Amino acid sequence: MTELAEASTGGVPELPASWQAVLAEETGKPYYAQLAAFLAAERAEHEVFPPAGQEFAALEATPYQDVKVLILGQDPYHDNGQAHGMSFSVLPGVKTPPSLRNIYKELGTDLGLTVPDNGYLMPWAEQGVLLLNAVLTVRAHEANSHKNKGWEKFTDAVIKAVSAREEPCVFVLWGGYAKKKLPLIDTGRHVVVQGAHPSPLSAKLFLGSKPFSQINAALEGFGQKPVDWQIPNLKD
Repeated sequence: MTELAEASTGGVPELPASWQAVLAEETGKPYYAQLAAFLAAERAEHEVFPPAGQEFAALEATPYQDVKVLILGQDPYHDNGQAHGMSFSVLPGVKTPPSLRNIYKELGTDLGLTVPDNGYLMPWAEQGVLLLNAVLTVRAHEANSHKNKGWEKFTDAVIKAVSAREEPCVFVLWGGYAKKKLPLIDTGRHVVVQGAHPSPLSAKLFLGSKPFSQINAALEGFGQKPVDWQIPNLKD
């Protein structure tokens, strides 16, 4: 990212190349400039997660034309070292958070996969799984502290951009918040997998819901390659 790009957006990084054209109208709207100014002020006064420059990590990891599954999260992890710009994922060496532990449990039940020694979901992203949060930043240790500042409008535009493509996609909406995004999706062309959120608060409803076999069945129905959901161990 150039100094000019950073200065022009108030600290929000430049969009990854594959997303620039489809989101150009959105980044030119007044709310986006206000969001950038808010984020710059927040970073000047507070610790904000993920670190500067990682806000669009999910879009960087999964180019627009490669998205075949979109898993929508809500708010970034707000404890030290957790958030790195991809929903539910943490960097290598960071303890696997409770929601992701439940996702791994369900992968065991649904597909017979083993629990890995890490919570780094980049292997999913590289296969076309867009790990998108509705809000892309958070003040350290203050959950939902950046809600209603503009991120939701931007990520709604991401969802609509994926829905507008000719290629079919599987949208995964876990929990009441995510399910509210259903009207943004063309359900005539895409498949939506809905269920309870994997958080410990709703895990009893999430566990046993078998979303991953549903996703892969939908992909195969599209004539696409199913996702290999097994996250590899980083240590032998």
